[in-house]
Amino acid sequence: MAELRASVMTAAGKETVVLAYSGGLDTTCILAWLRDSGHDVVAFCADLGQGDDMDEVRANAEKIGAKHVVIRDLRREFVQEFVWPAVAAGAIYEDRYLLGTALARPLIARELLATAREHGATSVSHGATGKGNDQIRFELACLALQPGIKEHNFHVPATPKAPWSIDSNLMHTSYESGVLEDPAHAPPPELFQRTRHAHAAPDTPLEMEVDFSQGVPVRVSCQGRAITDPLEMVEFLNQAAGEHGVGRVDVVENRVVGMKSRGVYETPGVTILYHAHLDLECMVLDREVRRLKQYLATRFSEQVYGGLWFSPECEFTRKCLTESQRLVTGSVRLRLSKGNVEILGRSSPSSPYNQDLVSMDVQGDYTPEDAEGFIRITAVRLAEHMRVKAAAGVDG
Repeated sequence: MAELRASVMTAAGKETVVLAYSGGLDTTCILAWLRDSGHDVVAFCADLGQGDDMDEVRANAEKIGAKHVVIRDLRREFVQEFVWPAVAAGAIYEDRYLLGTALARPLIARELLATAREHGATSVSHGATGKGNDQIRFELACLALQPGIKEHNFHVPATPKAPWSIDSNLMHTSYESGVLEDPAHAPPPELFQRTRHAHAAPDTPLEMEVDFSQGVPVRVSCQGRAITDPLEMVEFLNQAAGEHGVGRVDVVENRVVGMKSRGVYETPGVTILYHAHLDLECMVLDREVRRLKQYLATRFSEQVYGGLWFSPECEFTRKCLTESQRLVTGSVRLRLSKGNVEILGRSSPSSPYNQDLVSMDVQGDYTPEDAEGFIRITAVRLAEHMRVKAAAGVDG
């Protein structure tokens, strides 16, 4: 980093590099390669709820030769600063992917740079491939937060190909590459780690209620238990959804670099929140506000997917989406059943839903003549459209 370069050399004259270290094969090989290339390596591992044994991760990094190992529990920051805004936004990339990996990358990059500052490093390192999305996400975030950071694009010898590649955190688990690269073949049954197949889910459904305040989940109530802590909410919902087969998707998506790729995702708990929030939002938001909000949610999903969390457009979009959620407060009752999230009911103190106005049994101030006038005005445009087509000899 530019302002640190004058004081980054160790007593032995080595450059210090902070490696985003997962403990997996790729970053283990990179750590050894950086060490053998004469660098002092600080291994940084972000605990985002991926379920790894962090003591084992630390021991392995030290055994390979890391000078320091930094492990940070970022689960709460991940949920409150990234997952909750995505839930409130209704963020879903290409209508199916809930962005579990993409949302984690800006947090990892931010903390990676903080670790680099603490250890006087000139460079940071990661193990993402140039064909995927993560290289773009990590490097755009790093360059946005620290414009003078060094870029070398080192190439490390390839590691053996595994049956598939896995990325996991508190929000989701993703699988790609290897045997999954043929989109015509179903995922092997042994692939899934967090969810049952819907056919193997319990026959007895599970009912619960989710409360939102300004678009953000604030309580989950189920079988006499009320959960308000964000981490506990996500953990409980993950367990419940996984047990009932909720949260699996298998998609072919468009990567940032332009190629299509096949991804298989398990996002159990947030799938429940996505459906509950969508239902409440439809009840609460004005029609035209929601149309604008849907447009912004699509843009936000594309920005997050493309590694643009720290861009001016993403910052602006997040502010607009936050504003759209001011009235999205209320409760949604739902049922988990054989892979499905069934909405049972909803209520809100800020909904424009007016039962007397909409009722077919109560006329009120709304008369049939009001509808007739609306129909006549709308029909003018339609009649003109058909007249123009007929005059031009256009069929259909």
